[in-house]
Amino acid sequence: MEHVLKWLGEFQPDVVLLQELKGLEEIFPQMEIKSAGYETAVVGQKTYNGVAILSKHPIEVTQTSLPGNKSDEQARYVEGITNGVRVASIYLPNGNPVPGEKFDYKLEWMGRLLAHTKSLLKDESPLVLGGDYNVIPSPNDVYNPKKWERDALFMPQSRNAFRSITNLGLTDALLSKGLAGHYTWWDYRAGSWPRDEGCRIDHLLLNPKAADLLVDAGIDKTPRGWEKPSDHTPAWCELNI
Repeated sequence: MEHVLKWLGEFQPDVVLLQELKGLEEIFPQMEIKSAGYETAVVGQKTYNGVAILSKHPIEVTQTSLPGNKSDEQARYVEGITNGVRVASIYLPNGNPVPGEKFDYKLEWMGRLLAHTKSLLKDESPLVLGGDYNVIPSPNDVYNPKKWERDALFMPQSRNAFRSITNLGLTDALLSKGLAGHYTWWDYRAGSWPRDEGCRIDHLLLNPKAADLLVDAGIDKTPRGWEKPSDHTPAWCELNI
């Protein structure tokens, strides 16, 4: 919480997409976040998963789960409209080990995301699908592709499913700004962070309207260098709305 409040104060984002809250909605620190100037939309789950949208503007919540499978109770998707932009906070399944039920679930989840994205693209208002996709799109997005060949994040099926989503007409904000070869995640193992042995698994996908409004995008590596950091660091984009 200390890191979140520090980053909100220093970076001053208008909208924040959080993943892996690992708690129910009732334990989310609404008061502290509101005091920092943000409205919230939270979908929580005990011990696991959990996603949220924070915004300096009111949030009209449109989805609290990914459509297509009513039996899926994992808290991995929240979507809303804020300040004229539709945003979704996504925590895509990891999928390891391969093969197995977890990898099957990952691919099934991505299939539902593809179908839902198709429906969202019928609306021409700005759309940003952001978060931890747990997918390394290409060999340029990981420090040592050979080491990741049997990992669910880099399996051909995962990359193909991700490509199917972007091929609908979405723009990878980071990639469009020349950030291939730059990472958003580093293992906690000693040396991974200082040696920059990471991968790019956090993505901001923009529909054509949002892409037209894109000013810049980047990766804020500062929080990863703090004491007891997350293994992820924020990816960001700026839209001129």
